[in-house]
Amino acid sequence: MPPSVPSLSRRVARTLRTSLFAQVSCALVLGIVVGKLWPDTATALQPLGDGFTRLIKTVISPLVFCVVVVGIAKAGDLKAFGRIGVKALIWFEIASTAALVIGLVTANVVGPGKGMNVDPSSLDAAAVDQTTGGGHLPTTTEFVLNALPQSFVGAFAENELLQVLILACLVGAALLHLGHTKVPKILPAIEQAQEIIFAVVGFIMRLAPLAVFGAMAHLVGNYGLGVMRTYAKLIVLCYVAAALFVALLAVALKAVTGLSLWKFLRYIREEMLLALGTASTESVMPRVMQKLRRAGARDDAVGLVLPTGYSFNLDGASLYLSIGTLFIAQAVGVDLSIGQQITVVLVLMLTSKGMAGIPGSAFLALSATASSLGAIPAGAVALLLGVDRIMDSMRVVTNLLGNCVAVFAVSRWEGALDIDRAKKTLDGEDTPAPDDAGKGVAPGAEDASEPVHTPKGADAGTPVPDIPAQKTEELKEPAPEAG
Repeated sequence: MPPSVPSLSRRVARTLRTSLFAQVSCALVLGIVVGKLWPDTATALQPLGDGFTRLIKTVISPLVFCVVVVGIAKAGDLKAFGRIGVKALIWFEIASTAALVIGLVTANVVGPGKGMNVDPSSLDAAAVDQTTGGGHLPTTTEFVLNALPQSFVGAFAENELLQVLILACLVGAALLHLGHTKVPKILPAIEQAQEIIFAVVGFIMRLAPLAVFGAMAHLVGNYGLGVMRTYAKLIVLCYVAAALFVALLAVALKAVTGLSLWKFLRYIREEMLLALGTASTESVMPRVMQKLRRAGARDDAVGLVLPTGYSFNLDGASLYLSIGTLFIAQAVGVDLSIGQQITVVLVLMLTSKGMAGIPGSAFLALSATASSLGAIPAGAVALLLGVDRIMDSMRVVTNLLGNCVAVFAVSRWEGALDIDRAKKTLDGEDTPAPDDAGKGVAPGAEDASEPVHTPKGADAGTPVPDIPAQKTEELKEPAPEAG
């Protein structure tokens, strides 16, 4: 007798019960409907999204610390870690500059603000100060000093990722210097803490549909859908420019690693939809780190490149800032010369690096750019107040994809990417999670499938990196103590 086929209702119920993507999708649609029909009630649902983001932020700093420390200690090569950092910064600068140029070119071609003829004196400049809380972007010196921790605990308490990264590098370097024989219990304890944090992330992610529902309902209820019509040209241009940049990322990823960005999008579709719904890339960082590890990127590369990209590789924000600057200039009737537009690129290359974690940072960067040009009234930035929140979806998707592509590209560049594993994972094959965070590919042998710590002589055909003498002690069974 042939097995019975479950009814449609049962299949739908099972999908909703087991698929985070389906749950978040339904929450997204439901949030839009509630925000449209009951806007007053919908605006009170914001704590659902804010609460979820706060929970995720509590685990980001300890997770980044654990992944980086374990990655350095297991890779056994601090110089390789330094090379990864330098290569990541080079990639970030190239990618963000490309985003700025694409934004300027598309804004010049389309002219989203032309014909608006806005009188700058009619704009409420005080509204910008209210949005930014009277803050300011840090200078280069302030940015560098702020990246240095004042206390070990303070870096974690304030969720300062760059400070946590520096502490993690110091602890990882100390483990390498002392060797596992002198501090044999530290590394296993950090590895176990990492597994506990990932388990906590799994618990928190069950609340993701509620977070997306609350955030989307608040967005639609507070801003309405009318703003979409008012700024339709600007919104469409920003999303088209983002699509062009993502296509450029796809070409770059294919050329450097041979991987498909579209398959990767399918692989992280749940995280992408959650980032869209909550308008936050931080809400998905732990899960994305886990998936990048599963897709063959070595832990030290994932632990350094992805968190650093959150401060240095804001591709979506770069697109928005370049288009927004020209939109404001066109709206108030200012015709920027080529030289002034080059100045825009140079200024935004600097200001966009200090934006992470600062309230109203986009308006601060736009105000700084307008002030440096001297041709655009600073108060004209208020033109973007009504549409800024709508751009969050474009920014978070582009930022997240840009940082993930950076992880793959830098990993491949450094020989820290298992290409075979990556292709199998993105093709949907069931690849087990790494048994331990330090397993990866040996530097210069990215196509090998053996873990880094394969003992010498185990397989004559497998390339094995040199392991310092003090590290070989951990590979041996401990001798029983005499007496």
